[in-house]
Amino acid sequence: QVQLVESGGGLVQAGGSLRLSCVVSGLRFGSNVMGWFRQAPGKEREFVAGIGWSGGSTDYADSVKGRFTISRDNAKSTVYLQMNSLKPEDTAVYYCAASPFSSIGVVVEQYDYWGQGTQVTVSS
Repeated sequence: QVQLVESGGGLVQAGGSLRLSCVVSGLRFGSNVMGWFRQAPGKEREFVAGIGWSGGSTDYADSVKGRFTISRDNAKSTVYLQMNSLKPEDTAVYYCAASPFSSIGVVVEQYDYWGQGTQVTVSS
């Protein structure tokens, strides 16, 4: 059974930082591209960041470039999202996802396993 479990969300003031974690089980984690998405109320789920299977390639949404960093530890089957300089517009439920493809995808349909999400709220 495949499971993706996110943690690390919470309430933070604008300018603050949070680090999200996603522990994966039931997959050959080291073979999967991993991604982080977010969904704000009333909006569609959107790509935030992705990382290749080895960690050597990454991709970011323009809105988070320079502020967020995605990383992974294949020995721990865990992917991270370090979020700095948070803004109120970063408020959303954040989801990690696993992709069966070899390149980083930026759309929901390119990922087939999802976590339950973790809430991030940034106050102004």
